[in-house]
Amino acid sequence: MKESITQYGPSRNSQHIAELLDHIFAQGENVDRKIFFPLCIWGTHGIGKTQMVKEYALSKDWEFCYIAPAQFEEMGDLHGMPKEINKDGKMVTVYSPPDWVPTTEGPGILLIDDFNRADERILKGCMQLFQNYELSSWKLPQKWEIVATANPDLSDYSVTSLDDAMLTRMIHVTYEFDHKIWAKWAVKSGVDERGVAFVLTYPELINNSRTTPRSLTQFFELITNLTDLKNDLALVLTLANTVLDEVTSNAFVSFINNDLDELINPEEILNSQNFSSVIKRIEDLSFDVKKGERVDKIAVITTRLYLHLTSSAYRPTERHAENLIKFLLSVQIPNDLSMGLYMDLQKSKDKEIQLMLRDKRLAMFLIDAM
Repeated sequence: MKESITQYGPSRNSQHIAELLDHIFAQGENVDRKIFFPLCIWGTHGIGKTQMVKEYALSKDWEFCYIAPAQFEEMGDLHGMPKEINKDGKMVTVYSPPDWVPTTEGPGILLIDDFNRADERILKGCMQLFQNYELSSWKLPQKWEIVATANPDLSDYSVTSLDDAMLTRMIHVTYEFDHKIWAKWAVKSGVDERGVAFVLTYPELINNSRTTPRSLTQFFELITNLTDLKNDLALVLTLANTVLDEVTSNAFVSFINNDLDELINPEEILNSQNFSSVIKRIEDLSFDVKKGERVDKIAVITTRLYLHLTSSAYRPTERHAENLIKFLLSVQIPNDLSMGLYMDLQKSKDKEIQLMLRDKRLAMFLIDAM
């Protein structure tokens, strides 16, 4: 029987955690603050906790400092090393802070990664740091904040259990993986689009012991140079099994043989000169002899279209605008998916996307759908 995970704080996806960080750090702008709010982000391995915090700092143009206390072998790695100096004619012992300690004004984030994998002595040494943002030998600059990440306290993980005295020095949230948010990041980061389509099609396969967002990204990088996956299925399966569980590996091979050929790429939708052919393919996709209605495939196509339109590399044309409207008005697209795509695109700050959505036919459709 699988152990249950003790959850710390609410479950939130990366966007919600970014909003939480915004609020927490706004509190830290008070120069006279007496209370500090180190945030601990809990979650299983490979879901992107570390990457999320780093990208948050980069998005704010903040400084970023990373430490992994599991690598600390002695307290000197945390406090610094002692040395003697002459003070008023007397030799006294002081500590030289470690070279990783931030010294610039900031703002910045000190990420203490997988901190509950550290030795118990190191954890005890961190207690004052979490409470006061300082140790006896050094102090964080005023505009710096602390974020920690941690794995669940389960037998599957080599972690040190935390007592209440440590837990109550932090505020907590549990990272919840969101495949659509991951897909948006993946498109922006240049992850193989076939991999992105697979994750959007089979999100339920992600986040088990071997198949995680991290291991999937590794696998998709391994197949990037394979232009025709069907011709190299044996190699693809071998590569998949090196980093993924067997079920997911077999599902990817099946996806290559079936689903991938059926799915319509965003470019095909937007660049089509005969949109009736797109409609015909959507009709064929929307029903499966064995499984009945296949709204899931239409949802994947819709999500990929949104990601394509909102990517920084996208450049609209007049044909794109006309085909986007036809897609949104298509009776083959369920109303909730059309409305969802429209609402998501409306949130875009890109003026060109906003112009693409200005159409009388679409306005009438939206009024009727409400």
